[in-house]
Amino acid sequence: MHVPPGWPTEVLPPGSPDWEASAVAWLLDAVPPDYRAYGVLRRHPLALARMARHHVNASVEAARAGYRGAAVDLKEHLPPHAIEAVLAAYRREGPRLVKLATSVELVERALQGEHFIPRMNASEPGPSRRGGR
Repeated sequence: MHVPPGWPTEVLPPGSPDWEASAVAWLLDAVPPDYRAYGVLRRHPLALARMARHHVNASVEAARAGYRGAAVDLKEHLPPHAIEAVLAAYRREGPRLVKLATSVELVERALQGEHFIPRMNASEPGPSRRGGR
């Protein structure tokens, strides 16, 4: 089965046995631990994916805002080398979060019934969407 670029390695390909269970386990690792307490999210993986998408996208925005303001906010409290280390942490964390957001979106699309078709010479997944989006 084809999975698009950005598909998380921890999640089995859509349509394979137990793929939704692997998606739920992976998505639960992408959100705060308290989300595990809500049985509805385990019973309805699409709801979990939606919540994960919102959570991760908010984390991306928070990291961007944190990076933009870190030097100014911390200049009175930290030495310059510590501020640079904080900025370096943001520069590493930002791309990780963006990649995670892409992966969460792909899993959500698959849970909605989208099939991914390989495309020649294209980096984007080729959707075959059911139900439109």
